[in-house]
Amino acid sequence: MSEEKSKLAKLKKNYLEIQTKHGLPSFEDLNKDFHIEKIAELETELLIREVRRLVGDKMVSYMRFIENLLNPVNVSMFILSIVKALNSEDKKKLSEMYKDLMKMEIVFIELDLEFSEDKESEFIKDSYKSWQGIKKDLLGILGNVKVWKKTKVDSNNKGYFG
Repeated sequence: MSEEKSKLAKLKKNYLEIQTKHGLPSFEDLNKDFHIEKIAELETELLIREVRRLVGDKMVSYMRFIENLLNPVNVSMFILSIVKALNSEDKKKLSEMYKDLMKMEIVFIELDLEFSEDKESEFIKDSYKSWQGIKKDLLGILGNVKVWKKTKVDSNNKGYFG
């Protein structure tokens, strides 16, 4: 067994212990959505904290993406083209997702400030559950937005870019 595989096997074994203790989602499920296998390269005594960080980092990243869609100030043309294709129902769903992600970010920051194994596990479980709905809704919105691919981007737009 290569060193890479042995690190991953060790991570899975250690994760199974905290999964059993705290009733966390399976390693495979968390890895699919949050790429927790990256932790195999780290040495840590607080595995649950590292898992929470990866989960939280992804949630924060998507919160920023949604924030740009809801409040497109100084954003790329890519974001603006998506914003133009959003309907009012999409914006309403994005707003709800944003509120959920904001609440999670506050807990994420609190956990960074004060470690609690039980609160870390609750964050992971709550985030995983919320992410399943957010992911589904976001995929639906992005599916609706694919229409922008069919429209031509006006390359002769003489708007101010400076």
